[in-house]
Amino acid sequence: MTTVLPSSESPPAAESPPAAPRRRRREPVVVLAIAGCVVLVVAGSVVPLTAVLSAALSGEAMPHYVRFFTSAVGLRILWNTLVLGVLTGLCGTAIGFLFAFTQTRLDVPGKRVLHVIALVPVVSPPFAVATATIVLFGRRGLVTHGLFGLSYDIYGLDGLVFVLSLSLFPVAYLGLLGMMRGLDPAMEEAAMTMGASRWRVFRTVMLPLLAPGLAAPFLLLFVEAIADLANPLVLGGDHTVLAGRAYLAVTGEYDTTSAAVYSLILLVPALGVFAAQRYWLSRKVRATVTGRPSGSVHLVTSWVRWPVYALAVLVALVIVAVYGTVVAGGITRVFGVDYALTFEHLREVLLGVGREALKDTTLLAAIATPVAGVSGLVIAWLAVRHLPRAGGWLDLAGTLGVAVPGTVLGIGYLLAYRPDRYVGDWLVVPGIVGGGAVGGGAVAIVLAYIIRSVPAGLRTGTAALSQLHPSLEEASADLGAGPLRTFRRVTLPLIRPALLTGLGYGFARCMTSISTIILLVTPGTSIITSQILSAANTGRYGVAFAYCTVLTALVLAGFGVIRLIVGRAPTLHRVSSERQGG
Repeated sequence: MTTVLPSSESPPAAESPPAAPRRRRREPVVVLAIAGCVVLVVAGSVVPLTAVLSAALSGEAMPHYVRFFTSAVGLRILWNTLVLGVLTGLCGTAIGFLFAFTQTRLDVPGKRVLHVIALVPVVSPPFAVATATIVLFGRRGLVTHGLFGLSYDIYGLDGLVFVLSLSLFPVAYLGLLGMMRGLDPAMEEAAMTMGASRWRVFRTVMLPLLAPGLAAPFLLLFVEAIADLANPLVLGGDHTVLAGRAYLAVTGEYDTTSAAVYSLILLVPALGVFAAQRYWLSRKVRATVTGRPSGSVHLVTSWVRWPVYALAVLVALVIVAVYGTVVAGGITRVFGVDYALTFEHLREVLLGVGREALKDTTLLAAIATPVAGVSGLVIAWLAVRHLPRAGGWLDLAGTLGVAVPGTVLGIGYLLAYRPDRYVGDWLVVPGIVGGGAVGGGAVAIVLAYIIRSVPAGLRTGTAALSQLHPSLEEASADLGAGPLRTFRRVTLPLIRPALLTGLGYGFARCMTSISTIILLVTPGTSIITSQILSAANTGRYGVAFAYCTVLTALVLAGFGVIRLIVGRAPTLHRVSSERQGG
């Protein structure tokens, strides 16, 4: 007997195998952003670094390594560089910890004043501390010779460590300040409830939690110290370091191969320390369970706070004396000898030969700063939101601007973009270093400014995006907004502090940079930091002080303009659903 099933109950057909998931196509805006960021980091970081490696690993360079590592002079230069980096890292981190501990754990007055003083070196040119240190603590210094009758030789390792520690410690201070404020006070309260003394709590609870916060600034200060060029040229004396030796190889000996060799030797510890820093920070260290501090901080109220506070005040007074010397030296005939008021130094800077330097530097920095700030945020946005696999490589390429020492990067620009450079046997790469102000050196300087400033916006942007839940952007996309509109109307307003930080830091770095761009300056371009170096090396300290004062004022004014422009945007935009679905 045959049973006929209704059509609605007919047996199902054999199921076809599930189709392979279709790969989601990226929006054209995202593809264009990826292409632009790749071009920027390749032209600004990868190509110059490749040029240095190519020259340093060529057959012509091999005898230079043999001479360097078999001579007492070469080994002494390498030792000098490493010792300078280690001592600066230790001293700068210690000063930063002292100020951060005073701000967060001591019951003392004047914390706001100490905070402002600690931030002064951030906006000053690299020569300011070195030049003022010579005037105050040199052989005929106002303090050493004038007050104590000493003829102290400040030139050399001790002077460099002093100057670099004062110049770089704000990096450690700001990082440690945020970390100390984020520590959970309940952990300290629990230890003290169990009978632990303040010293035991500090040694067994606080220091282990702050270990990454102490290691990261030490490593960063180490890299900045071994890569510094300006201060060794002014204050190094017989303490020769790799960065200064590479610079002299180019400018004094016209030997780019030796400069590339010195650069590669300098690059190895710099990249090694940077890799160690990234590994350390990537470790999953947790201070609290909830991630949110609970309870209240018990400030130190015993007599112990006063010696610590006195030490912090002493360092602050040294900073005030140094920068007070910079300001006073710019408006006196010869500071320390003739205190007659004069505006000749400022007139030379503002109306004389320094006028072109002020105009060129401000113009180039104004061009590079917004590009660097936006590029850093875009790279962070792509790496965090749109490139789950390749984002790490793009992030690494964008960070090369700070991982690679500035001197090495500058020599890389010189090697990669010099005129008449051939690739293979047929392609000529137009030189951008040896031209005029507009089409020549200025282009290289702007590109160097951008690459050196991108990491600030990249790091702050990555941190801000990691705290921003993707559902906010997904909601905007569900309402029909494209990636560009979502980024502009939702993401960017929410990470506006990161943009502000990136722009501010980038502008300050552009205005005060010297290590990367000193080899790129042409007769058609005049840079303030190059003029300061020339004045300091010829003993015209009054002019150097005037340049430093004006440059600091320009940086502060730039901060105000950036805050005025970026600060107009509201903190939060709502993504509106428009009828056309845009």
